[in-house]
Parts: sequence; structure tokens; C-alpha cells
Amino acid sequence: MIPIKTNEEIEIQRQSSLLVGKTLAEVAKIIRPGITTAEIDKVAETFIRDHGAVPGFKGYGGFPATLCISPNDTVVHGIPGDQVLIEGDILSVDCGVLMNGFYGDSAYTFTVGEVDEDIRQLLERTKESLYLAIEQAMAGKRIGDIGFAVQNYVEGFGYTVVRDLVGHGVGRNLHEKPEVPNYGRRGSGIKLKSGMVLAIEPMINLGVKEVVQDRDGWTIRTADSKPSAHFEHNVAVRNGKADVLSTFDFIEEVLNKK
Repeated sequence: MIPIKTNEEIEIQRQSSLLVGKTLAEVAKIIRPGITTAEIDKVAETFIRDHGAVPGFKGYGGFPATLCISPNDTVVHGIPGDQVLIEGDILSVDCGVLMNGFYGDSAYTFTVGEVDEDIRQLLERTKESLYLAIEQAMAGKRIGDIGFAVQNYVEGFGYTVVRDLVGHGVGRNLHEKPEVPNYGRRGSGIKLKSGMVLAIEPMINLGVKEVVQDRDGWTIRTADSKPSAHFEHNVAVRNGKADVLSTFDFIEEVLNKK
């Protein structure tokens, strides 16, 4: 069964999703060469708890941290630790919170100082593919329309779509049905209904689509060690137009001041 949320539940979930955006903005303030990923994680956990929520990822399936921090060729699920950021890194930061019984879950890929132009374009186009996907998240469309929008756009630039990891429903549970792949055929898959809430999250690689998992059981890297980008929003399916519950506005306000 795919959960259908009431308008009231969606408004509660919007608050969780907005808190994720605000947390990622706090992260944006401190991302710089010389900081460790563990230091970033600590700032996020404190901020979330100070706002009356709990980290959604910490302890989930045994995950040990508040954030998934995934540098460079790490696609997702990187564990924060003593790794020091250096100029030219990119950093996917995925954050979840649980507040008032509902999860928010959003991700943003940051640059650390100046990065190569081809990598900057990968990030920009991955984020653009997210918004193209969101345009398809309306009642009457199908899951395949979302995946097709991502795949059709990014493959036009020679990038590849990770197949082993997908987006998902989100609500009272961090991962709910349906799965939301970033590839697919138009008009295929389940029909979207108003009240579904989806975590749409393109994971796009500069090189091959294949990924490998580290021995830690979490960290997922590109098989060819080339960079990967990741952006994620929580989106309520509506009649007529998707309703984006999370936001990058707080993050980009910070980045534009840097």
C-alpha cells in the first residue's frame, strides 16, 4: 500500500522538510577546506535537536551518524569521520529529520572552494534534472514519467544514472512505497495520486553507472572512481502541479553570500 497523506499531514511534513533545508544551510556555512566531515555532522545534529527534532538517519538500520556525507566519487551513504575537505572536493550531504511523527529527507551537493568546470556542470545539470522530475509529480502521471525526465536530460550530456539506488515515498516512515527510480519509460509504472509524498533524488555519475559498496556496509562509490552528484527534494503529488515541501532557498542564500 502506498500511503496517501491528508492536507494536514502534508503541512506537518512540510515543517520537517523545511527543517532539513535549514540544517543544510547551517552545513553550507561551515563547508570549507580544512574541516572534517565529523565536524560538519556534529553541527547538523546540534541544530536539529535544538529545533525540537531528532536526526532521522542516526541509528536507522544501524547508521552511526546524523548526515550521510559523500565526497567526490562517493554516491551516497558516506559515514562522517576524520576525512578533511580539500579545495576542489564536492560533497553530497543528505539529511533526514523526524519531527512530529513525520520525516523530512533532502540532499544537496556542495563544492569546496573552486572545482573543475566539468564537475561544476555535473552538479548544475543534476539539480536541473531534479526539477524536471518534479514537474512530472502530479496526479495522473506515472512513476516512469519521473524517471524518464531525469534520464532523458542527463544522458543528453553523456552522464549516467545510478540504477542500484532509487528515490522513495516518505512520511511516517523514512522509506515508504513507491520506489522512485531516476530512469524509466514515459507512461510506465504506478499511477500517481494526490496525497502521495515522494523523495525524488537523482544520483548522476560523470562516468559509468555502476557502483560498489565499501566494506563498512554503507558507503556507495562509483565503480570507476569518477565524481557523482546527488540532489533530493520531498514532493507532495497534487492535482495540476507538484508541491515541493523541502527547499534549497536557505542553502543558496548562504552560498550566494560566500
